[in-house]
Amino acid sequence: MPLSEYEQRVLEQMERQLTSDDPKLVNTFQGGRTSSVRRWLLTGAGALAGLTVLVVGAATSQPWIGVLGFVAMFVSVVLAFSPPRRQGPAGVVTDSGTVRPRSGKRPSAGSPGFITRFEQRWDRRRDERGR
Repeated sequence: MPLSEYEQRVLEQMERQLTSDDPKLVNTFQGGRTSSVRRWLLTGAGALAGLTVLVVGAATSQPWIGVLGFVAMFVSVVLAFSPPRRQGPAGVVTDSGTVRPRSGKRPSAGSPGFITRFEQRWDRRRDERGR
């Protein structure tokens, strides 16, 4: 069942609000796939190389080579499962739908939070409908 125009507008407003309130969350869900594939391939190759060095160290009875292989393998696995670093500051979506860079300052302590703003908008919509 398709959404009505009103429901589509409300959904778009909620999406813009979420994007402006938590751009990191939005970027997490919209993250690029090309860098993640390259990351998995590089860390997989590092883990395989570390395993190879570990086996060579065990086969030649030289524990320090085995330890180096284990460390390389461990670092590769940790890098594979750690979250990637962000390239730059996240942007903020304005009411018109354009994206502007986020400023370095945080909202002041006196500014209303997400829930308060949401409740105010809800009350305004109810008043506009005449209820």
